[in-house]
Amino acid sequence: MANVQLPVGRIGKLKISRLICGGNLIIGSSHDRDLLYMAALMRAYFTDAKIIQTWQRCEECGINTMIGPVNSPYAYGEDPTLRVLKRYREEFGGRIQWIAQTYPKSDDLTGSIQKAIDNGAVGAFVHGNIGDNWVNLNRIDLLARAFEFIKTNGLVAGCACHNLEVPMALERAGVDLDFYMKTFHNDNYWSAPPKAERPATGLPRGDNMWCIDPQKTAEFMATVKKPWIAFKVLAAGAIHPRDGFRFAFENGADFVNVGMFDFQIREDAILARDILTSLAQTGRPRPWRA
Repeated sequence: MANVQLPVGRIGKLKISRLICGGNLIIGSSHDRDLLYMAALMRAYFTDAKIIQTWQRCEECGINTMIGPVNSPYAYGEDPTLRVLKRYREEFGGRIQWIAQTYPKSDDLTGSIQKAIDNGAVGAFVHGNIGDNWVNLNRIDLLARAFEFIKTNGLVAGCACHNLEVPMALERAGVDLDFYMKTFHNDNYWSAPPKAERPATGLPRGDNMWCIDPQKTAEFMATVKKPWIAFKVLAAGAIHPRDGFRFAFENGADFVNVGMFDFQIREDAILARDILTSLAQTGRPRPWRA
């Protein structure tokens, strides 16, 4: 089968496919609502060989970048990302770019980031829970120092979040970073909490919604000139890629980060390519920022 040619965008000096491979599935940290066995099932499926096959399939289908953690505290058992990535590069000649999900602490801002640097990451961002928490605590200074360390070491720097207040606060403060990662999906799937039950900030109770106000998110991000990687665009499997990808790209995302099984990658790449091709003809309200 012929390879898929995916459009790319830029974050800093990097050329990044507009569809990015997520890393939660391979560590057993997939969102599973109330299915207690899912984490163990994911880790049983994603052996070292299957992780390598997944990244190979991504490269074959035009996905040149993956997002993966640095020793994630949310992994089910061992986080295999760094170990398998090293093997993928050395034994299989893998060239997929790695944007690292890092976990800085208030008393150790650089340790996790340094591990990403030492293991060949091209970019790094602060994990979404940390971004949410530090903005809530008004510790934007900690985020700014983490971004500075990332950028000083030649990587592109970003911040992930679930709470829209994170990019709002960082934009107000004029913090120097290269990209945002913000959850973004429609709220038309059956397990989404009714609007009356959603909190003003943060996430609803239960593992079933990650963007409480997609319209407000789209409206604010339209004012942001930095690249935006949207994640949770399928609401953890509740939305079909043909709908989730289109919603994200039409409403302003520059990239989508999606966890994928190996058997989904080619179809997802083709769907993303076709949606992006159509948008090149019709345009969209938010200019491409990457």
